[in-house]
Amino acid sequence: MPALYLSHGAPPLADDALWPGQLAAWSADLPRPKAILMVSAHWEEAPLALGATRTIPLVYDFWGFPEHYYQVTYAAPGAPELADSVRKLLRAPGVPVQDVPDRGLDHGAYVPLVEMYPGADIPVLQVSMPTLDPQKLMDIGRRLAPLRDEGVLIVGSGFFTHNLAALRQGGIPAWSAEFDDWGHRALDAGDVDGLLDFTHKSPAGALAHPRTEHFAPLFVTMGAADAAGELDNQRSVIDGFWMGLAKRSVQFG
Repeated sequence: MPALYLSHGAPPLADDALWPGQLAAWSADLPRPKAILMVSAHWEEAPLALGATRTIPLVYDFWGFPEHYYQVTYAAPGAPELADSVRKLLRAPGVPVQDVPDRGLDHGAYVPLVEMYPGADIPVLQVSMPTLDPQKLMDIGRRLAPLRDEGVLIVGSGFFTHNLAALRQGGIPAWSAEFDDWGHRALDAGDVDGLLDFTHKSPAGALAHPRTEHFAPLFVTMGAADAAGELDNQRSVIDGFWMGLAKRSVQFG
């Protein structure tokens, strides 16, 4: 299976005229996954945590939206076998893995999945980010890479630029466009060192990511690609902007 990093939008993504179709077309071009492993910007917890392995209610981790966004459901099957595999791959002396059985999928996971796999018939497991350190997240991705050979789609779900000030400014802020252009060129050039040190190497990095949790899932995806020697086998499947934020989404492999 390939490994993906996608910009997951927000609940109103479903109402966009273009983006849902782009996500649906992307999934239609992929091999059908045996299971999906989601790493969302919206779950930071250490030690690394495994979410529910059964179907439970979603986590509506947003506030002030119209009521119909809280009525969305996505009753995907749990993935207990995938959870067992993740435990085996990640557990090591001094590196604990915990279970959080009552933690449902958050909007970073289910919002894109509703568009990509609307049948909710593929088992999904969400895991937390135990750190925002890019190198450590890339190492986690490397250790998870064998899952790709088992038919598991590894998805890092964030946002290529994420500063909610853009929602108030209107248009495409210069910092968003500059960071998106830099990130695109860095990915195409295979500039891993630059990407890992994006807060210092990128233009407008502090504005594009005042906090780095929405760029961080990219490094799990990159690690899963690097283990297979596929960092140079990547392409941007979705680009452009949504409410001023770069929605660039990338496929490796």
